[in-house]
Amino acid sequence: MSKKNSNVILKNNFENYEELSKIYSSFSKKLKSLKKKTFLVALSGGPDSLALTALAKSYSYNNKCKIYFVLIDHNLRKNSSKEAHSVKKLLKKKHVSLNIIKNKKTIEKNIQSEARKIRYDFLTSFCKKKKIKVILTAHNFEDQVETFFIRLSRGSGLHGLSSMKEINTITKKIVLVRPLLETKKTQLKKIARLIFGKFYKDPTNTDRKYLRTRIRSLKNSLESSGLNYDRIFQSINNLASSRDTLDLFFNKIYLKIVNLNKKGVFINFKEYNKLNQEMKFRIMKRSIQDFTNSYYSARSKKILNLMQQIENNDKVQHFLSGCVIFREKNQLILKKQNKSIKFNKN
Repeated sequence: MSKKNSNVILKNNFENYEELSKIYSSFSKKLKSLKKKTFLVALSGGPDSLALTALAKSYSYNNKCKIYFVLIDHNLRKNSSKEAHSVKKLLKKKHVSLNIIKNKKTIEKNIQSEARKIRYDFLTSFCKKKKIKVILTAHNFEDQVETFFIRLSRGSGLHGLSSMKEINTITKKIVLVRPLLETKKTQLKKIARLIFGKFYKDPTNTDRKYLRTRIRSLKNSLESSGLNYDRIFQSINNLASSRDTLDLFFNKIYLKIVNLNKKGVFINFKEYNKLNQEMKFRIMKRSIQDFTNSYYSARSKKILNLMQQIENNDKVQHFLSGCVIFREKNQLILKKQNKSIKFNKN
């Protein structure tokens, strides 16, 4: 397809493509509901993020808004910089200006989780500089189901099995929005091919050392065995509805028994001890996140270990996520860890 024709499609919001026009319409409604005029699109060269880029560019033609397109080059592969600049060149043909941010930190352990943390740190910093309040990502239908299986394998409870929320708070002023969670990868590939003519494949997506890759490879086998992804997605939505109801209850408890200020987090231990395991876990997780102002919390296993240690010994200091946690009279207290103190990590 010619450059001219694909640009016309973007300006006309895919109006001559019924299936894609419906996707755009849903996407547009979600962005309008945010009532913001500035957005950041986080992308790579994959079909999902290129489709998101196309939808966002199309949206910008008929709505008065400013959209920044950002690619984080994690520098994990030899040709990553070359690929990033190839994506930049591809996008330029559609009048999309790409900002490339290169990571210079070495990632040696927990590669995917560490890369994810670094990526959001860069994106958040970019947002603060440009006064952007919304980050858009291309998480989709298959990502949602894969996340469900990953969390199921880790023994997650209701909150984890509800998978990803469409809107998540990263900081007090920045939200992460996933407007394509209900859109299937095949549909996103159609958009990417239609507008850009091609997309790039990340070799890590086929590397079986990653759990998500192994789960992804099971899709055909699962569906042929009767585990239909559409039904699983429906179950995820049902779990999410239950989660949202529980969240209302949890928020009331949290506000009642947790006091957060500059000095630390002070939890009413007597009231905390009356709660069931799930609520205790969520109190601890939320307290750490709020105090450290971190989008990502400590792993569930570490939090559960911490809870067990507190239960077994109320006179010992415990350490997690840069916090020191200890009992003092009828309070469970979280304070910033003194870095000079040596300790064994949970």
